Amino acid sequence: MVEEAFKYAAEPENATTAESAWQAIQTCREVYNHALTQEYKPAPDYDKPSYTTMQNELPQWKREWSEWSSVYSKCLQIAVRRIKHSETILGKLKERGFNVGELRWKSPREYRSITYNQSGFNVDSNTGRTDHATVKLSKIGTFHLNYHRPLPDNSDIKEVILKKQKTGDWTVSIMVEYDADYPEKPAVEDIDGGDTVGIDLGITKFIHDSDGRAFGPLDEEEGRERIDKRHQAVSRKEHESNNWNKARRRLARAYERLSNKRKAYREALANDYTQRYDAVFLEDLNIGSMMQQNGNSRNIASMSWYETLQTFQRFGEKNGCHVVLVPPDGTTKRCVKCGVESEKPLWVREHSCPSCGFETDRDMNAALEVQRLGLLELGVVEDESGLGQELAESTPAETGTSAGSLQREVVPASAVVDTGSPICSRARSARSHGQRDRNE
Repeated sequence: MVEEAFKYAAEPENATTAESAWQAIQTCREVYNHALTQEYKPAPDYDKPSYTTMQNELPQWKREWSEWSSVYSKCLQIAVRRIKHSETILGKLKERGFNVGELRWKSPREYRSITYNQSGFNVDSNTGRTDHATVKLSKIGTFHLNYHRPLPDNSDIKEVILKKQKTGDWTVSIMVEYDADYPEKPAVEDIDGGDTVGIDLGITKFIHDSDGRAFGPLDEEEGRERIDKRHQAVSRKEHESNNWNKARRRLARAYERLSNKRKAYREALANDYTQRYDAVFLEDLNIGSMMQQNGNSRNIASMSWYETLQTFQRFGEKNGCHVVLVPPDGTTKRCVKCGVESEKPLWVREHSCPSCGFETDRDMNAALEVQRLGLLELGVVEDESGLGQELAESTPAETGTSAGSLQREVVPASAVVDTGSPICSRARSARSHGQRDRNE
C-alpha cells in the first residue's frame, strides 16, 4: 500500500463558506496554543503529557469555551496532535544539523490549515463537469476543486487538509492509500554497472553525472529581482493596511512562483534519471551543517539539495529504480582511479591526481567516485579491487579548449523546465527493451 497526497486549487462555494473555514482554522489555532502553553510546555521534560492525555481534555475545554464546539471534533484532536508532530519534525531537523529552537505560540498568519482525519468530509468527483470535483467539510461548507488529476481507482481517502495559502488562495490536499502499480526494482544480481549512474550535486553545475552529462542551475535572477521589488513595495505600505496586505500577497506569489520552478526542475530530472537507469547513486549531504558553516549558504539553499534527494527517492519508488545515498566524505578529494586524496580549492575545476596522473573534470571525478561507492553499497560489486580504475578508463571523452582545460557541454535548466528533460527520450525505450530482454 502507498500513501500519497493529491493537492488541488480550491474555491469556497460562497463568502460564508470562506469565512467559516477561516474561523475554524483560527479556532484550531486557539486549541493548539492552549494545549501547548497551558499543558505541554509547563510540564517537566521528563513528564510531558501524551497526545491522548491532552486529547482527553478537549471535552472540558469545550465546556469552558463553548465557541470551540463549532468546529468538527476530529479537527480539534488533530490540532492537539500537531504538537507532537511538530516535536518530531524539530528532532529530525536537529539530526540533519540545523540549530532548532522550541515550539512557540502561533499567530494567525502562522497557522493556516485545518485537517479532517477519517471522517467529516465527502469528496465528490462525479459532478458532470470536466476537471471538477467538490469536497464538503463538516461545519464549514463546500469547496470546488480544480480536479486536474483524478484520484487513483480503489483508493481509500485517509484525510483532507484545507489550507489558505499566504497568497490568499485556498488549496485542498487529499491523502489517499492505494495499491500502486509501480514496476518492481530489478534484482541486484541482475544489474549491470553500465545501467547505473553516479550523480554529483553542485552549484556551478546543478547535476554532473558519471556518464558525462551536466545540467546547469536554474537562472533565478528574474525571480529574485521580482521578489526584491515586491519586498520594497511591502515596506512602503502602511503596516496592516489593505494595500499592505495586497502587496504581501503579491510577494507570496513571487516566492511561490520561484518555488514551483525549482520543484519542476527537480522532478523532471529525477523522473528521467530513474526511468533511464536501474540504479542512481547520490551523496547523502548534511545540508543543515553546510548552510551553517559555509559562507555560501544562500546558493546552497537555492540548490534545494535535500529536496532533490527526497525527489529522487520518491521517483525511484515510482519508476522501479534503486536510489542509493552514499557517504559524501572525500568524494571530491579522492581519485576514483587510485584512491589517493588531494586537496583542491573550490576554484580548481579539474582533477589531476598527483599519484596516478588521472585527469578529468573535478565534478566528473566526484560523480565516478559516487558511482563506485554506490555499486559497493548496493552490492552490485562485492570486490572493489580495480573498480575505480575500470570506471576511470570508461570516462567519456572530454572536449579540450584552446587553453587545454577540460570542458563539457552543460544543458541549461530552461531546456529541462520548459520542454522536459532532454536526456532520456531515447534511453527510455532502450531501457524498456533491456527489461524485456531480461524477462525473456
